[in-house]
Amino acid sequence: MRVHVLQHVPFEGLGSILAWCQARGATVSFTLFGVSPELPDPDQVDLLVILGGPMSVNDEAELPWLAGEKRFVGEMVRAGRAVLGICLGAQLIASALGSPVYPGPHKEIGWHPVFADAGPAETFAFAAQVEVFHWHGETFDLPTGAVRLAHSAGCANQAFQVGARTIGLQYHLETTPESAEAIITHCADELVPAPYVQSEAELRAAPGSRYAAANALMARVLDYLVR
Repeated sequence: MRVHVLQHVPFEGLGSILAWCQARGATVSFTLFGVSPELPDPDQVDLLVILGGPMSVNDEAELPWLAGEKRFVGEMVRAGRAVLGICLGAQLIASALGSPVYPGPHKEIGWHPVFADAGPAETFAFAAQVEVFHWHGETFDLPTGAVRLAHSAGCANQAFQVGARTIGLQYHLETTPESAEAIITHCADELVPAPYVQSEAELRAAPGSRYAAANALMARVLDYLVR
Protein backbone atom coordinates (compact mmCIF):
# COMPACT_ATOMS: atom_id res chain seq x y z
CA MET A 1 0.00 0.00 0.00
CA ARG A 2 1.26 3.47 -0.95
CA VAL A 3 0.37 6.27 1.45
CA HIS A 4 1.07 9.88 0.53
CA VAL A 5 0.94 12.63 3.14
CA LEU A 6 0.30 16.33 2.59
CA GLN A 7 2.08 17.99 5.53
CA HIS A 8 1.73 21.73 6.10
CA VAL A 9 3.99 22.38 9.11
CA PRO A 10 6.70 20.24 10.74
CA PHE A 11 4.98 20.16 14.14
CA GLU A 12 1.75 18.58 12.83
CA GLY A 13 2.76 15.10 11.74
CA LEU A 14 1.21 11.66 11.36
CA GLY A 15 1.02 10.80 15.06
CA SER A 16 -0.54 7.37 15.48
CA ILE A 17 -1.10 7.04 11.72
CA LEU A 18 2.59 6.26 11.31
CA ALA A 19 2.29 3.13 13.47
CA TRP A 20 -0.77 2.07 11.47
CA CYS A 21 1.21 2.42 8.22
CA GLN A 22 4.18 0.51 9.62
CA ALA A 23 1.97 -2.34 10.87
CA ARG A 24 0.62 -2.77 7.34
CA GLY A 25 3.96 -2.53 5.57
CA ALA A 26 2.90 0.61 3.73
CA THR A 27 5.35 2.87 1.94
CA VAL A 28 4.92 6.47 3.08
CA SER A 29 5.86 9.54 1.03
CA PHE A 30 5.41 13.22 1.80
CA THR A 31 4.73 16.56 0.22
CA LEU A 32 6.22 19.10 2.65
CA PHE A 33 4.62 22.43 1.82
CA GLY A 34 6.93 25.36 2.43
CA VAL A 35 9.90 23.12 1.61
CA SER A 36 9.03 21.14 -1.51
CA PRO A 37 5.45 21.46 -2.79
CA GLU A 38 5.69 18.82 -5.52
CA LEU A 39 2.62 16.60 -5.71
CA PRO A 40 2.66 12.92 -6.72
CA ASP A 41 1.07 11.12 -9.64
CA PRO A 42 -2.44 10.26 -8.38
CA ASP A 43 -2.09 6.78 -9.88
CA GLN A 44 0.80 6.13 -7.48
CA VAL A 45 -1.26 6.83 -4.33
CA ASP A 46 -3.51 4.29 -2.60
CA LEU A 47 -4.30 6.49 0.43
CA LEU A 48 -3.95 10.28 0.67
CA VAL A 49 -3.65 11.76 4.18
CA ILE A 50 -4.06 15.55 4.46
CA LEU A 51 -2.77 16.85 7.78
CA GLY A 52 -3.56 19.98 9.78
CA GLY A 53 -1.84 23.33 10.03
CA PRO A 54 -2.30 26.83 11.44
CA MET A 55 -3.02 28.46 8.08
CA SER A 56 -6.41 28.93 6.42
CA VAL A 57 -7.48 27.38 3.14
CA ASN A 58 -8.26 30.97 2.12
CA ASP A 59 -4.61 32.10 2.38
CA GLU A 60 -3.77 31.55 -1.30
CA ALA A 61 -2.34 35.07 -1.72
CA GLU A 62 0.28 34.38 0.96
CA LEU A 63 0.62 30.65 0.25
CA PRO A 64 0.18 30.13 -3.51
CA TRP A 65 0.76 26.37 -3.26
CA LEU A 66 -2.71 26.08 -1.67
CA ALA A 67 -4.36 26.44 -5.09
CA GLY A 68 -2.48 23.46 -6.50
CA GLU A 69 -3.07 21.43 -3.37
CA LYS A 70 -6.82 22.01 -3.57
CA ARG A 71 -6.91 20.99 -7.24
CA PHE A 72 -5.01 17.81 -6.40
CA VAL A 73 -7.28 16.98 -3.46
CA GLY A 74 -10.37 17.52 -5.61
CA GLU A 75 -8.98 15.23 -8.31
CA MET A 76 -8.26 12.50 -5.77
CA VAL A 77 -11.74 12.67 -4.25
CA ARG A 78 -13.52 12.73 -7.60
CA ALA A 79 -11.42 9.78 -8.79
CA GLY A 80 -12.67 7.71 -5.86
CA ARG A 81 -9.26 7.35 -4.18
CA ALA A 82 -9.03 6.80 -0.43
CA VAL A 83 -8.67 10.26 1.14
CA LEU A 84 -8.49 11.30 4.81
CA GLY A 85 -8.49 14.98 5.77
CA ILE A 86 -7.70 16.05 9.33
CA CYS A 87 -8.63 19.53 10.63
CA LEU A 88 -7.16 21.82 7.94
CA GLY A 89 -7.23 18.71 5.75
CA ALA A 90 -11.00 18.39 6.16
CA GLN A 91 -11.37 22.08 5.34
CA LEU A 92 -9.23 21.58 2.22
CA ILE A 93 -11.52 18.76 1.06
CA ALA A 94 -14.56 20.97 1.59
CA SER A 95 -12.93 23.88 -0.26
CA ALA A 96 -11.73 21.65 -3.10
CA LEU A 97 -15.33 20.50 -3.59
CA GLY A 98 -16.66 24.06 -3.73
CA SER A 99 -17.76 24.72 -0.15
CA PRO A 100 -16.82 27.90 1.76
CA VAL A 101 -14.49 27.78 4.77
CA TYR A 102 -14.87 30.55 7.36
CA PRO A 103 -14.40 31.34 11.08
CA GLY A 104 -16.55 29.14 13.27
CA PRO A 105 -18.85 30.35 16.03
CA HIS A 106 -16.37 29.06 18.62
CA LYS A 107 -12.70 28.19 18.65
CA GLU A 108 -12.29 24.61 19.89
CA ILE A 109 -9.03 23.61 21.54
CA GLY A 110 -8.65 20.59 23.80
CA TRP A 111 -10.55 17.42 24.57
CA HIS A 112 -14.26 17.81 23.86
CA PRO A 113 -16.96 15.28 22.91
CA VAL A 114 -18.35 14.85 19.42
CA PHE A 115 -21.69 13.21 18.77
CA ALA A 116 -22.51 10.85 15.92
CA ASP A 117 -25.00 11.62 13.18
CA ALA A 118 -26.78 8.64 11.69
CA GLY A 119 -25.89 8.19 8.03
CA PRO A 120 -26.68 5.57 5.40
CA ALA A 121 -25.66 2.02 6.28
CA GLU A 122 -22.64 2.13 3.98
CA THR A 123 -21.05 5.17 5.65
CA PHE A 124 -18.59 5.01 8.55
CA ALA A 125 -20.36 4.85 11.91
CA PHE A 126 -18.94 6.59 14.98
CA ALA A 127 -19.98 5.75 18.53
CA ALA A 128 -22.77 7.94 19.88
CA GLN A 129 -20.27 10.09 21.82
CA VAL A 130 -16.48 10.19 21.59
CA GLU A 131 -13.96 12.39 23.40
CA VAL A 132 -11.51 13.77 20.83
CA PHE A 133 -8.74 16.34 20.54
CA HIS A 134 -9.55 19.63 18.80
CA TRP A 135 -7.44 22.59 17.68
CA HIS A 136 -9.32 24.75 15.20
CA GLY A 137 -11.02 28.10 14.74
CA GLU A 138 -12.53 27.71 11.27
CA THR A 139 -15.34 25.58 9.95
CA PHE A 140 -17.03 24.90 6.59
CA ASP A 141 -20.28 24.11 4.84
CA LEU A 142 -20.74 20.48 3.90
CA PRO A 143 -19.83 19.78 0.26
CA THR A 144 -22.66 18.85 -2.07
CA GLY A 145 -23.42 15.16 -1.64
CA ALA A 146 -21.49 14.82 1.60
CA VAL A 147 -22.96 13.00 4.61
CA ARG A 148 -22.38 14.51 8.05
CA LEU A 149 -21.03 11.89 10.46
CA ALA A 150 -20.50 13.90 13.65
CA HIS A 151 -21.13 17.27 15.32
CA SER A 152 -20.24 18.95 18.61
CA ALA A 153 -21.75 21.60 20.87
CA GLY A 154 -19.35 24.18 19.48
CA CYS A 155 -19.25 23.23 15.79
CA ALA A 156 -21.93 21.72 13.56
CA ASN A 157 -19.73 19.92 11.03
CA GLN A 158 -17.15 17.77 12.81
CA ALA A 159 -16.91 14.82 10.44
CA PHE A 160 -18.24 14.03 6.98
CA GLN A 161 -17.99 11.46 4.23
CA VAL A 162 -18.01 11.94 0.47
CA GLY A 163 -18.69 8.83 -1.58
CA ALA A 164 -17.23 5.57 -0.36
CA ARG A 165 -13.59 6.55 0.15
CA THR A 166 -13.27 10.13 1.50
CA ILE A 167 -13.63 11.18 5.14
CA GLY A 168 -12.96 14.62 6.61
CA LEU A 169 -12.40 15.01 10.36
CA GLN A 170 -12.39 18.48 11.90
CA TYR A 171 -10.72 16.96 14.97
CA HIS A 172 -7.56 14.94 15.61
CA LEU A 173 -7.79 11.20 16.28
CA GLU A 174 -4.11 10.71 15.44
CA THR A 175 -2.89 12.79 18.38
CA THR A 176 -0.32 11.23 20.70
CA PRO A 177 1.10 12.81 23.88
CA GLU A 178 4.15 13.81 21.84
CA SER A 179 2.18 15.42 19.01
CA ALA A 180 -0.07 17.22 21.50
CA GLU A 181 3.01 18.64 23.21
CA ALA A 182 4.35 19.81 19.85
CA ILE A 183 1.24 21.77 18.95
CA ILE A 184 0.98 23.22 22.47
CA THR A 185 4.58 24.39 22.21
CA HIS A 186 4.11 26.04 18.81
CA CYS A 187 0.57 27.41 19.23
CA ALA A 188 0.26 28.25 22.93
CA ASP A 189 -0.62 31.87 22.03
CA GLU A 190 -4.04 30.57 20.88
CA LEU A 191 -4.95 29.38 24.38
CA VAL A 192 -7.12 32.39 25.15
CA PRO A 193 -9.94 31.60 27.61
CA ALA A 194 -13.20 30.79 25.80
CA PRO A 195 -16.09 28.33 26.23
CA TYR A 196 -14.37 25.52 24.30
CA VAL A 197 -10.69 26.35 24.87
CA GLN A 198 -8.89 24.38 27.56
CA SER A 199 -5.88 25.65 29.44
CA GLU A 200 -2.34 24.44 28.89
CA ALA A 201 -2.54 22.56 32.19
CA GLU A 202 -5.78 20.83 31.17
CA LEU A 203 -4.31 19.82 27.83
CA ARG A 204 -1.24 18.30 29.47
CA ALA A 205 -3.33 16.45 32.08
CA ALA A 206 -5.15 14.22 29.57
CA PRO A 207 -4.67 10.56 30.55
CA GLY A 208 -2.99 8.07 28.27
CA SER A 209 -6.21 6.10 27.97
CA ARG A 210 -7.82 9.03 26.17
CA TYR A 211 -5.09 9.06 23.53
CA ALA A 212 -5.26 5.27 23.16
CA ALA A 213 -9.01 5.34 22.55
CA ALA A 214 -8.69 8.10 19.94
CA ASN A 215 -5.82 6.31 18.20
CA ALA A 216 -7.80 3.05 18.07
CA LEU A 217 -10.67 4.93 16.42
CA MET A 218 -8.19 6.48 13.97
CA ALA A 219 -7.09 2.97 12.98
CA ARG A 220 -10.74 1.96 12.41
CA VAL A 221 -11.29 4.96 10.13
CA LEU A 222 -8.15 4.14 8.13
CA ASP A 223 -9.11 0.48 7.83
CA TYR A 224 -12.51 1.54 6.54
CA LEU A 225 -11.02 3.82 3.88
CA VAL A 226 -8.68 1.17 2.47
CA ARG A 227 -11.11 -1.76 2.81
